[in-house]
Amino acid sequence: FALLGDEKHGWRAASAGTQTIRLIFDEPQELRRIWLVFEDTENTRTQEFVLRWSADIGHSFREIVRQQWNFSPPSALRETEDYAVELLGVKTLELVIVPDINAGEARASLANLRLA
Repeated sequence: FALLGDEKHGWRAASAGTQTIRLIFDEPQELRRIWLVFEDTENTRTQEFVLRWSADIGHSFREIVRQQWNFSPPSALRETEDYAVELLGVKTLELVIVPDINAGEARASLANLRLA
């Protein structure tokens, strides 16, 4: 499953601030791998994201990872994450992106999200 397959375009929030991307599956899923790619070629900032999942359509979540990354053009433009997981019965997968932990005006973006 690939939410965003073309890394040149990806997704970008319309406004600054925290954004949540939530995938709700019709049938429970088994996930073994999660790939994320974040990219920013313009702004120096510290981003934080939380990836979590739910077996009960979002009533309770289990955190997979919480991580920060420093974007610093022109050298640090891309964050690529590859998580090996063993998740059974996934009904909801949620990605919360805080684009700038210092409350700047950066907009959240996601170049690529792939699940296997």
